[in-house]
Amino acid sequence: MRRVLALLSVVGSLVLTAPAQAGTTCVLDSARGGIQRVIYIQFDNTHFRRDNPNVPSDLEQIPSLLNFIRGKGTILTNDHTGIISHTGTGILSSLTGVYGDRMGVPVSNSFRYFNPNGTSNTGVSFAYWTDAIFDPANPTGDPAKQTDNTFNMLTADGKNAPAPWVAYTRAGCDVGLVATANAVLENTGPDVPKVFGVNSPEAAAALADPYPAEPARRNRHRAHARVARAFRNNKGNARTLLPEPTAGRRHENDREQRNRRRALPRRLA
Repeated sequence: MRRVLALLSVVGSLVLTAPAQAGTTCVLDSARGGIQRVIYIQFDNTHFRRDNPNVPSDLEQIPSLLNFIRGKGTILTNDHTGIISHTGTGILSSLTGVYGDRMGVPVSNSFRYFNPNGTSNTGVSFAYWTDAIFDPANPTGDPAKQTDNTFNMLTADGKNAPAPWVAYTRAGCDVGLVATANAVLENTGPDVPKVFGVNSPEAAAALADPYPAEPARRNRHRAHARVARAFRNNKGNARTLLPEPTAGRRHENDREQRNRRRALPRRLA
């Protein structure tokens, strides 16, 4: 079984929270009030234990990282990824704190979803947090061109899964994310018009080429910075897209909820 080292995917992700702007307050509520930034780095497919006893493990082959954790941190090896273990579900389980059956991505990095006529289409695990299932056959994300437009990040009760950055932005902090599954703009066709506006130059470029060249890809990072500020300030051109009940909701942790299985009538592994 693969162990995801949640140190924090560079094939994986980087999440940074920091004070917002001069004159504003980012309240992280640490015990002594000394924490100003949180940096979360996740390494994808990094094993702590050896698969072959005669071959050093992934982490043993990165001694600087292993020694840093041992000397200045804490290492926990009793962490269990979702089954089947794969990038999308593993990273999203770490970000949300729940397995895929409770946040909408139990199978990754792609799956099939059913159409009403009994056929099925490809769905992709990577879609921005508030997006519907992304079907590569529908690169612009036109809802009329696919039969399942439910949230990709979906709770057992059919709501958009709680986003991991909300607690920080509500505390007045900026959140920056790089290559973080479903928390950055994943698919240019549907995502750019949502963030920049349907009549923006960025949306026109995305419509002309839903599979963009490098300059368009760089807009992802700029876009998320604008979205993060919009979450905090509730203003600007970039819009807050999280449904309000989802933005503030917490996962229930009672036994009934833990044991409940989500029915997936329109998706197959």
